[in-house]
Amino acid sequence: MKFGFIGAGKVGFSLGKYFADNGQKLSGYYSEWIADAIEASEFTGSDYYENINQLVQDSDVLFLTVPDEKIKSLWEQLKECHISRKIVCHCSGALSSEVFSDISKYESFGFSIHPLFAVSDKYQSYKELSQSYFTIEGATEKIGEMKSLLESFGNPVCVVSKENKVKYHAAAAIASNFVVGLIGLSEKLLLECGFDKKSAHEALAPIIQGNVGHILKDGVIKSLTGPVERNDAETVKKHLAVLREDEKSLYIAVSKQILEIAQKKNKDRDYSKIKEILK
Repeated sequence: MKFGFIGAGKVGFSLGKYFADNGQKLSGYYSEWIADAIEASEFTGSDYYENINQLVQDSDVLFLTVPDEKIKSLWEQLKECHISRKIVCHCSGALSSEVFSDISKYESFGFSIHPLFAVSDKYQSYKELSQSYFTIEGATEKIGEMKSLLESFGNPVCVVSKENKVKYHAAAAIASNFVVGLIGLSEKLLLECGFDKKSAHEALAPIIQGNVGHILKDGVIKSLTGPVERNDAETVKKHLAVLREDEKSLYIAVSKQILEIAQKKNKDRDYSKIKEILK
């Protein structure tokens, strides 16, 4: 199979390079900005295209590596090309393959293929994709073939249903973006205590690294510590008293989730006071 990419951003660069390094043949790249397509083609050792129809013709599998909001309109454009018997994939975590409306009419096969990984650098992220889970959802006729392809690279692959795509993406966002938001709030509170930006960032590093390390090694239940876990109701009350309303809402919401984990860890502990405070 030959893989073509429409869109030459971070995801297009990273997946193309990763596929090429795993022995797959790339036809190349098409982009609204020809300079990006040229850059991606040089990076992956493939061709660039100024004509989207030619890329479609030269490819067996098309990856639409464009922002989520452009996938539907790009699909409408591709319907005007010769897409019969093609495999068409997007890389959105939240959208399902249903965005490829009427694809069966063209005897083609639609997929959502998403690496559970934050692609942050178009030149470096491909090096870390070998450690990533992939999720796949789409046409039953070809899903085994596409799953086996990704597994041949050494990646674990999980098949998700179209109904669960948004919930899956929410899980990924919480583990990635939400963590950034929480750490950002923590740094802001330290600044209010007299830390400068550098010292606030550096001071939190051991806590963050240690906590993530414990979670990855032992799981969330064994790794949980802190005032909610130890049933320290008075400290929780004091925390809430010094936070602004928006910060307090976030603290309460996350604490309720922590409480669920704490109750699994300490099944005989009475958390009724904490529950009352978090109301």
